[in-house]
Amino acid sequence: MPAMLVEALAARGVETRVLAFSGFAGDAMRRQADATVNMIDVRRCLTLLAEWRPRCVVMAGPVNRPPPSVVLSAFAAYRNRREIAALMAFGDDGLLGGVVRLLEDQGHRVAGIDELAPELLGRPGVLTQRAPDAANAGAIAIGMDLLRTVSRFDAGQAAVVGGCRVIALEGPEGTDAMLRRVRFMRFTRRWRAENRGVLAKTTKDGQDFRIDLPAIGPGTVRNAAKAGLDGIAYGAGRTLVINESDMVREADRRGLFVIGVTPETLELSEP
Repeated sequence: MPAMLVEALAARGVETRVLAFSGFAGDAMRRQADATVNMIDVRRCLTLLAEWRPRCVVMAGPVNRPPPSVVLSAFAAYRNRREIAALMAFGDDGLLGGVVRLLEDQGHRVAGIDELAPELLGRPGVLTQRAPDAANAGAIAIGMDLLRTVSRFDAGQAAVVGGCRVIALEGPEGTDAMLRRVRFMRFTRRWRAENRGVLAKTTKDGQDFRIDLPAIGPGTVRNAAKAGLDGIAYGAGRTLVINESDMVREADRRGLFVIGVTPETLELSEP
């Protein structure tokens, strides 16, 4: 995703600088980056941003949640222990929101991908040769309603629904791990259904689009296929789509559907 964002901004003639986190950025991204730092080296990160003086800062790409002791050590110079403990008590949104506030306190404007490169967000409609049938449409509506309902608890951004039954809800492990869990349930025959199920993925209600946007790509399709699902539905305009052409090609090859849904289309498919 960071490379796609840099490419999209370059096409607009926008100059960029990349601050990569060691252990998370891939080899190609590290070679392209202007600097690579340890994610917990907050002082070094802020020093570089102060030197670069960017018009805005955007966070892109996945990172793993660090242990509480690491966060306490990294932010001790900028936040008191009580505030850090409060941040760690929340989910990913709460912690990332704390990072945004720290950047803003240092005088930086934090922007979202939806503002800088909205074309990277998934478009509405069926992208694949296969389209969801009536049973799939009902499962999609249930999945999206579930994600909307649990969003106030800072729960996951993805769920698997088979027929009218919720099979799995994403936790801190992420979508790919959740799909491996679903695959195991099918393998051990804990879940048997004629309707093989769908993956629903979208943002939480009221989510700050500057942090932790859900994403799908070719890897999501492969894992959904291994889990025995019929297809993937994502929140159009609310979900990052990585390498759309490759993703659609993979879905067509495996016989899955991929569809971008909006609140309006969901109203037409509620069971």
